[in-house]
Amino acid sequence: MTAFEELTSLATYPVGPAVDQWKREGKKIVGFLCGYVPEEILYAADILPYRLRAPGCAETTAASTYMSHLNCSFVRACFQFALEGKYDFLDGLVLTNSCDHIRRLYDLFRETANYPLIHLISIPHKTSDESIGWYRDEIVRFKESVEKSFQVEITPAGLSHAIGVYNQTRSLLRRLYELRQSDSPPLTGAESLSIVLAGMTTPKHQYNQLLETLLEELSQRPGISGYRARLMIAGSGGCDDPAYCQVMEDLGGLVVTDSVCFGGRYFWEPVEAADDLFLGLARSYLNRPSCAKMTDRVAQRVDFVRQMVEKFNVDGVVFHRLRYCDLWGGQLLYLRDRLRESDVPLLELEREYTLGGTTAQIRTRAQAFLERLEGRRHGTD
Repeated sequence: MTAFEELTSLATYPVGPAVDQWKREGKKIVGFLCGYVPEEILYAADILPYRLRAPGCAETTAASTYMSHLNCSFVRACFQFALEGKYDFLDGLVLTNSCDHIRRLYDLFRETANYPLIHLISIPHKTSDESIGWYRDEIVRFKESVEKSFQVEITPAGLSHAIGVYNQTRSLLRRLYELRQSDSPPLTGAESLSIVLAGMTTPKHQYNQLLETLLEELSQRPGISGYRARLMIAGSGGCDDPAYCQVMEDLGGLVVTDSVCFGGRYFWEPVEAADDLFLGLARSYLNRPSCAKMTDRVAQRVDFVRQMVEKFNVDGVVFHRLRYCDLWGGQLLYLRDRLRESDVPLLELEREYTLGGTTAQIRTRAQAFLERLEGRRHGTD
């Protein structure tokens, strides 16, 4: 089995071979929902961090009895999975106040789930020195909650080692993305997303070994050519289905980069070395390419998209927003104007979490967008 094949198998959801092996060894698994959760705390306690998703969720009837129809379909799908018992292998949950929808999900888990650890990390909405100090204290409280719930000790040496392992992951994934800058990338956007997703349910030391082997394999893999346009995916959470990229790539587009929380924003910046490990975590997590919840980073998020457009030679940006996601709806208004100023074509898609019946609509609009990009290239637009 090649590293690519093994990584693809590890991306099996909700329970893949890595999770099965971890449970057989009698170890704990804690689910989390947001990229602002410092996974290094769990890893330092020999606990597997497991990012919650709900791919293939066909309906949310049970979850909708607890939630408003105005709650986004991503959190409803995740809660539906929980009610169906698909997360029963978890030993705990940690969520954040990243948006009102996830905050509501935390309330529901607290009332319905029976885990020794159900913890909420309060994430600030700005990145000032004061907010970094606040977040640092929240991380300490999280660490203490983990220690108390599972009767473990998270030592400075253990946390320092965890940060090193995770920084290696970040470095390897950056190298993977750099391969996609070439005129003939060795992998598609759907394949790249599958590889990143595999790391969100796999012990990072195991994942890093596979990534190193994969990078060697890709150096021998023929590049992709003959595509119609180079695309960038950007936007809100819930973009965790490789089939979403595949729709556009089946039409001849090639997704070469992204700015989504299940992609580049998850690993783009390493955690800085600091005498105060918790302060280093807080500063680095808050200063990574940010979520729309960070109200003082609107312009920086647009700058990051424009930098990626230039670095990856992107022809057009596809912005997706889950229905009822007000945070990213506000971000879109600013992004639209700035990309227009930079003469970067933009396709705006609003959708539900599960592709389902929206695939045909997405395909139709993506086809029109690709035709527009081809027209620009040939001077007929």
